[in-house]
Amino acid sequence: MTVEDCLPADLRGPTTTVTRIAAGLSGAGVYRVDAAGQSYVLKIASEAEDEADWHRAIHIQRLAADAGLAPRIFHVDETRRAVLTAFVVDRSFVAFFRDPRTHEAALAQLGRTVRRIHSLPLPADMRMREPREFLVQIWKGFLADFALPAFTVGAVQRVLSEEPPASERPLVLGHNDLNPSNLVYDGESILLLDWATAAPMDPFYDLAVLSVFLRMDEGTCLRLLSAYDDKRFTELPNRFIYTRRLAATLAGTMQLYLARQMKHAGATGAETPDSTPSLGEFYQRMMSGALKLGTADGQWAFGLALLKESLAL
Repeated sequence: MTVEDCLPADLRGPTTTVTRIAAGLSGAGVYRVDAAGQSYVLKIASEAEDEADWHRAIHIQRLAADAGLAPRIFHVDETRRAVLTAFVVDRSFVAFFRDPRTHEAALAQLGRTVRRIHSLPLPADMRMREPREFLVQIWKGFLADFALPAFTVGAVQRVLSEEPPASERPLVLGHNDLNPSNLVYDGESILLLDWATAAPMDPFYDLAVLSVFLRMDEGTCLRLLSAYDDKRFTELPNRFIYTRRLAATLAGTMQLYLARQMKHAGATGAETPDSTPSLGEFYQRMMSGALKLGTADGQWAFGLALLKESLAL
């Protein structure tokens, strides 16, 4: 099978160009397709990806696309498990969010967009994804015998020793991976990529993930929740505070797991919170090219920065 075999017949031919963009963490292949004067994105599932999970994710992606929350779907090849969607030129939500002139508009739009995600119908046969259980799985399984800095061990143990505050909200369909790389801003709308981990979730989880990756202070978190609920928040709910800590810890632990998969040697014994760059400093080093995600050192540094961040929350 060639990549072009996954395209609809009218987009195949000598003038069609296919360029590999990336390989997702799941092993999926992602390609840009230029054909018939238009650009598309083709994503082909890896052979290891569970077929039932793939079908559930495509169902949710269709719901999101129909609601204007994901790029338009042009073609689905169920046999080859390939999806062709519109190529959306990304005008950078992070730049929109960081610009003082547009920051408040970006924050309000982000809150409303998450609310729209959570308004999508919950598939009846889906099981809730429990981030705390996933953290335990990674920590006690994949990282059990990996050399880690003492402060990262303390960060994980802190979260796992806490009793989660009771949730007062019903489960919603959560995206569950709202890191900035999955946000595409076309100049008007925020669209979400990669719906593979979408599942029933506590609504605070998506909001907490955004608050961590976008380095929101307390006031910004309050305005995000206010935009989400369309009512003013004057203090952060205990459940949100806990979930934000959990989200930062899980994200950091996941990055350390990826670093190990890429053959990172682990801790040297010299790593401390003071010697570890903050999340903001990590982003600066990444933008300068000093660190790169997708490498063992990049994933390691990202994981340490996120776990350092979790200790401050």
